[in-house]
Parts: sequence; C-alpha cells; structure tokens
Amino acid sequence: MAPSFVRSSKFRHVFGTGAKRPDNAYDYNYDQPIKKKEKPFKNINTFNIIKRKIGNNNNKNNKKENIKVSGSAWDTNLVKVNPKYLSVNLEAGGGGSFAVIPLEKTGKLQDNLPCFNGHSAPVLDTDFNPFNDNIIASSSEDCKVMIWNIPEEGLKENITTPVISLNGHDRKVGHVLFHPVADNVLASASGDLTVRIWDITNGEEKVQLSGHSEIIQSITWSYNGSLLCTSCRDKTIRVFDVRAGKIAMETSGHQGVKGSRAIWMGDLDKVATTGFSRTSDRQLFIYDTKNFSNPIIQENIDTSSGVLMPFYDNDTRMIYLAGKGDGNIRYYEFVDDDKQLYFLSEYKSSEPQRGMGYLPKRAVNTAEVEVARLFKLHSNAVEPISFRVPRKSDNFASDIYTDTCDGKPALTCEEFFSGKDANPILFSLKDGFVPIKREFSVDNEAAAASLVQNEEKMPTTEKELKEAYKEMKKEIEQLKSTITQKDVKIRQLEAQLEQMNT
Repeated sequence: MAPSFVRSSKFRHVFGTGAKRPDNAYDYNYDQPIKKKEKPFKNINTFNIIKRKIGNNNNKNNKKENIKVSGSAWDTNLVKVNPKYLSVNLEAGGGGSFAVIPLEKTGKLQDNLPCFNGHSAPVLDTDFNPFNDNIIASSSEDCKVMIWNIPEEGLKENITTPVISLNGHDRKVGHVLFHPVADNVLASASGDLTVRIWDITNGEEKVQLSGHSEIIQSITWSYNGSLLCTSCRDKTIRVFDVRAGKIAMETSGHQGVKGSRAIWMGDLDKVATTGFSRTSDRQLFIYDTKNFSNPIIQENIDTSSGVLMPFYDNDTRMIYLAGKGDGNIRYYEFVDDDKQLYFLSEYKSSEPQRGMGYLPKRAVNTAEVEVARLFKLHSNAVEPISFRVPRKSDNFASDIYTDTCDGKPALTCEEFFSGKDANPILFSLKDGFVPIKREFSVDNEAAAASLVQNEEKMPTTEKELKEAYKEMKKEIEQLKSTITQKDVKIRQLEAQLEQMNT
C-alpha cells in the first residue's frame, strides 16, 4: 500500500467564527439566552441594523425597524469596511442614502440613524479611500459619483452635500473602486458601458475606458494599479491599460447568463473570476495574465443560484468565496505547485447572506492569530466573521503575518497619470497598526469647472430651442423606422418558425 502524505500548510486548519449571540454579543431578532458555558469572542460583535424585538417577541405588531437595507436588484456587495468604519447601503424613499457606522459601535443602533443622503436615487455601491479612512465614495442610479468626508467623531446628523460630485456618466453608476497605490484616484463603472478614472481632488475625468457591449458586472485593480480588469455581461473578461485607455488583453469568461465577478490576485499577476456555466453550475476560474487565452484553473463549486462574491488575501494566498443567499463561506489556498488550488474548509451558517465586506489586513487581530475578518450582511444585521489559525502561543506569528499594505500612498495622482508605477508600501504587523489622520481638500475652483464641463448644456435661446426640437424630432423618426424594420423581421422569423414546425 502506497504511503499517504499530508500537504504541509500553515493555513490547513483555519476556522471561521461568527459573533456569539444574543445580548452579550449584540445580536438581533432573538430572545434566547446564551448558555453559561459559552463565552463571546473578543472583538467579534454584531452590528444590529434592524431591531425587531420590542416588548413581547411574539407580538408582530411590536416589531420596529431602525434601518432598511437597500432592496436594489443591482449586483453589489452592499457592505464595505475599513479599519474604522462600516458602510451599508440603505433603502430610502425618494432618494438614496447609506450609513457609516464606527466599528466600535455595536449592538442596537439608535432610531433615525444619521446617514449620507445626497443622492436623488438609490445608492448602488460605496468604497473607502485606502489612504484616508474618513473619505468614502458612493455611486447611484442618479448617474453620479459623490465623495464624502466622514466627521472624526462620526455622524451626528444627516449629511446631504458631498465634498465633490463627479458628473459625467450617462447611466446609473454601479461600481466604484479606489486605486490601490495612487492617492485620490477613483474608478467608476456605469450602465453607459464605460469605466471612468477620476482625480477626486478636482473632479476631473482623466481617462475613459470603453469596449464593453453589455453591463459591466465588476472591476478590480492590478497589484500596482497600472491595469484594471472588468467582468461583463457579454461573457468577456477584459484587462485595460488604464493610462493608455486601451484593452491590453481579453478572453472568454463564464458562459452562464447570471452574474460574474473578477478579482486581481495581488502580486501573482493572476485574475480569479466567479460565474456560472451554461448548465448553471457555479464556477471559479483563475487566469494567468502571461497567457490570458484560457484559464489555468477551472473549478466547479456547486449548483446554487446565488452570485459568488470573491475576496483575496495576498499575504496568505487565500481566496474566500461567499455566495449570495448562502449561509457558508468557502476558502481556498493558492500554492505554486502542479495542482495550485487547494480547498481548505468552509464556514457554515444556517442564515443566508445578502452581502459581504472584507476588512483590510492591517486591521486584523494578531493577538488571536486572525488572518481575515469578513462582515456578513443579514436582512437585519451585519455580523463579523473571524478566520483564525489555531495557535496557543502569545508570541507574534511572524510566519503567518508577512508584511502587508500599511495604508500610505506610494504615488500621488499626478505621478500615476504621468506614467510612474510603484508597488504598495508594506509594513510589519508586529507592532500593530495605528490609523493616521490625513486631511483631504479639493480644488474648489477646478471642481466647479469640472462640474460645469460635465453637465449637459441646455438650450436657452429661441434658435437653440428650435434646433433641439428638430434634432429630437429627427431622432424620434429614426427610432420609429427602426421599430418598423424590427417588426417586419420578427414577422418573417415567426413565419419561418411556423413552416419548420409544420
């Protein structure tokens, strides 16, 4: 009998732990006491965003909602996290808003929670500036991207006016993502089938990336931010040279009709994508950018219907997959050998997740050998889930914690757009991480000029109104002609189908 070998890995026994509940760990919608033998884990608390129980738990009329999570059908994570705050997209009648909650503020939230509500339509996505914990970007169905400054003491009242508004997209803006290396550089993806790169200090659109034929479903930066990868409903994965504004490489992605995601695998120069096969199997593909024509790994996960949200930890080479509507989170390790991808384990829960946020590595709890922390969005709460390596030593685990991104920009916005490249600045977690307060200011004159430039010029004189009327009438006639042609084509195809059936 051939001997069996166990693969050597520091992360084979990583386990996930959700917040203990109910009252001692800030739970929600439950009135069950914790058993005396159970003790809540330190620093793992649940953010209660809809408090169901008031008085008698059996009386449905006593239920009261503090906050409603956004019900938008747009495919986004709904939750974003940085070392200081948590953001959640909210349901707001007649407009769009999102809440920003300090991480230390756990348990039941106050009634009428202050929020950012400057958008005129639902908020679809948010992203924290990786180099300034008090700056957050939001995108919305109102075609705008807004930059907000979070007060150091937290929100005390609603804020309706952003620091700057980035206008230019013609359709709803579904994704925003800050640059991983350059300061104050933001990417936004819209239903107008473009990705635009902004300098948020003056509201200037620096680059526009086009070439998509369908809705853009996700965007992800390369390790040094020189490239940007997108997944699209047209089943194509594209990698753009950002400053050249051109497609550097593209390939066929998942062939299913449901949502697809892409995430850059750090300094490996590989891209991991999730999506569906033609037979609706959920899949994980990994592409090597040195040979982008076909995936080097194709892994069928299961046949569930929820979109898989991927997260990648460059320090441990671990991939986390959280499916929408699932209760579990799978995690894998990528190794430089023949097999490359190894399934490690999964965190299991009976409660489905609507979204998921990933805490930056610099904020994990090294005293408990925590390698990752994900924030799971329920229908009425946000639950931190801690992933740890089981060790009893009190010493710093230097073999587990390699140097990680320290939250300082390696490039200025001007240096990046002038063509300079740099890798993220790294630091050791041995002495812990202390957030540095950074000031953020915009060029008000340039920002105002950018807003005027991006806004559509409306006709004012009688001559301009007549010309606009003629153009509109011409466009309507062209649309009527196109519809007539399509109707004729449909009738012809229906007749051919009837002949084939007979």
